[in-house]
Amino acid sequence: MKKNDSAVVVFSGGQDSTTCLFWALEKFDHVSALTFAYGQRHAAEIACAKDIARKAGVPLRILEVPTLNDITSNALTRNDIEITDQNENNALPSTFVPGRNHLFLSFAAIYAKEIGAKHLVTGVCETDFSGYPDCRDIFIKSLNVTLNLAMDTDFVIHTPLMWLNKTATWALADQLGKLETVQHDTLTCYEGIKGTGCTTCPACKLRAAGLAAYLEQKAGAPQ
Repeated sequence: MKKNDSAVVVFSGGQDSTTCLFWALEKFDHVSALTFAYGQRHAAEIACAKDIARKAGVPLRILEVPTLNDITSNALTRNDIEITDQNENNALPSTFVPGRNHLFLSFAAIYAKEIGAKHLVTGVCETDFSGYPDCRDIFIKSLNVTLNLAMDTDFVIHTPLMWLNKTATWALADQLGKLETVQHDTLTCYEGIKGTGCTTCPACKLRAAGLAAYLEQKAGAPQ
């Protein structure tokens, strides 16, 4: 990829998308961030995105798509739905928002075309994906083809975390020199608590286990 290409990062202010934001800043000269207000459970998520983008010097566009909340029922947009993880029957977690990544990447492509960017960056991951079908590599590749056909543009969707577990994602943040920023300034918690989070929801447990494993790995590495 050319250093002077432009990229749009689908940005929530969480661990994964923030790591991807700093990854994109290393790869491209021009980086913009796109955050979605879709009726998510915690407005603090958007506040985190604004703060991180401001500190990073990245222009941030917030796009309101409230209709997503009107036609779906899930724990990320409804306070009256209990947060559950994937169960032994492989039922989707209650936090799965149907069509979210499809919709967000489609809007990101439209925005990218408008500002002359051909690279889209998203933090989806098939390794630690909680069973979400729209985090799979096959979906991203399929959508990439569809977007290019729909808009007659050669977009490239980048997924830096696709084959990384949470331990490796923390390692990448550290390699980018942003471990503390990702650790303290991001919001991954399903209960809307910044940084370490509530420590008990599925997202916090996954995040904490990955960080602990990475720090242990780092401490044992030869100096």
